[in-house]
Amino acid sequence: MFKKIMKGANRKASKAEANDSSMYGFDPPGRSGPGSNMIVNHASRGSLVPSSPGSMAATTQPPPMYSVEPLPLFRDVSVSERQSLFLRKLQICCFQFDFTDTLKNAREKEIKRQTLLELVDFIQSGAGKLSEVCQEEMVKMISVNIFRCLPPASHENTGQEPADLEEEEPYLEPSWPHLQLVYELLLRYIVPSDTDTKVAKRYIDHSFVLRLLELFETEDPREREYLKTILHRIYGKFMVHRPFIRKAMNNIFYRFIYETERHSGIGELLEILGSIINGFALPMKEEHKLFLIRALIPLHKPKPIAMYHQQLSYCIVQFVEKDYKLADTVIRGLLKFWPVTNCTKEVLFLGELEEVLEATQTVEFQRCMVPLFQQIARCLSSSNFQVAERALFLWNNEHVVGLIAQNRGVILPIIFASLEKNIESHWNQAVHGLSANIKRMFMEMDPELFEDCQQQYEEKQAKSKQVEEQRQSRWRRLDEAVEEREREDPMITS
Repeated sequence: MFKKIMKGANRKASKAEANDSSMYGFDPPGRSGPGSNMIVNHASRGSLVPSSPGSMAATTQPPPMYSVEPLPLFRDVSVSERQSLFLRKLQICCFQFDFTDTLKNAREKEIKRQTLLELVDFIQSGAGKLSEVCQEEMVKMISVNIFRCLPPASHENTGQEPADLEEEEPYLEPSWPHLQLVYELLLRYIVPSDTDTKVAKRYIDHSFVLRLLELFETEDPREREYLKTILHRIYGKFMVHRPFIRKAMNNIFYRFIYETERHSGIGELLEILGSIINGFALPMKEEHKLFLIRALIPLHKPKPIAMYHQQLSYCIVQFVEKDYKLADTVIRGLLKFWPVTNCTKEVLFLGELEEVLEATQTVEFQRCMVPLFQQIARCLSSSNFQVAERALFLWNNEHVVGLIAQNRGVILPIIFASLEKNIESHWNQAVHGLSANIKRMFMEMDPELFEDCQQQYEEKQAKSKQVEEQRQSRWRRLDEAVEEREREDPMITS
């Protein structure tokens, strides 16, 4: 009787194992199948095929020592077994390790690294079309590895003010030897033209894209570079995700501008946007114009603009080149956020302004030239020689000089006083020389206008001198009156 009971129990157990095997496409943990030498501890069984990437991330713990063994190579098994082997290799890559201790689980880490390399090579070679199950499990494995809590920035939890981002040493992710291969696997999955987007978009969904965008906050520049390439590819390949990606990027910019002013990946996000803007169809949608006004132009406000200004400037100029009517909007936006006391930012603004003016046509230029050259006049007379010099360099640009020449009757009276003050009293010789050259240029361009401006300037100076003399005279009379009162009544001073 006892033998019959044990025999029935064994039969039931084998059926359960067979069902597990057919469900997952590979042998369940704790059991070795034919042609397999992988052994995984039974305790980790629940973490192998979770219902979602989030549940997988929560349950994949480092395996006990000696619980992970290498699997055979793809070339060593028949073609019909490769999909099953692929899934079993994904199992190994789901385990997480502590990379802060290089000696801990060193053997298991190397097995996982080699397995990731094999997966990348397998995908890249296109040896076989992946089944939907394989694609789903691969995206889950990728999610387990890349979606994680990022370490706090170096200034956080210290009670100190954040240091200059340019001076900080970049943080390098200790698990990068594995992470890089995971990102490479994702890239090789997305890039090929034979990848079926109808199937892939079930796994590369909005939630996946949103979590990718969150990773741009990583301080590791190597990871941000991979993220930039991958997100750009997703935008190009999955048209259904395009509006969602643009909106999500907008939200990141809003939070950065109005809340944190701290984000490591703004430059990379703007690089992606540069390519997106370049592909905008004409006439431009209202949505894109609102994005320019509400997100791109206000990105000139935060202090760490130097970290991403080059990419921001490219995006701004792309808008003006696409639609020249936006030049007035852009220039007035720059004037709105023009720095008052930050000379480094002023130099950046002047450089960007020159690029925008190169793409500006006469009609749009005339709409904003008065407030624009009032600001340029202030820059010309700046005591910081870099700001003054950069403003004077605008006259080295032929297109800008052409716009100024056409509207010299309005522009010269605005800037004449600044040029004269530079020639008379600026401490920097380079600024002095450049101002004299520009003055000479206007003199040759329109002698009558120049004489009128010269006369108005001299009259204004004489009037200012007269006003100053009257002021000094009033102060002298007040001093004399006080002295007379003191002589008449000595008690006033006591």
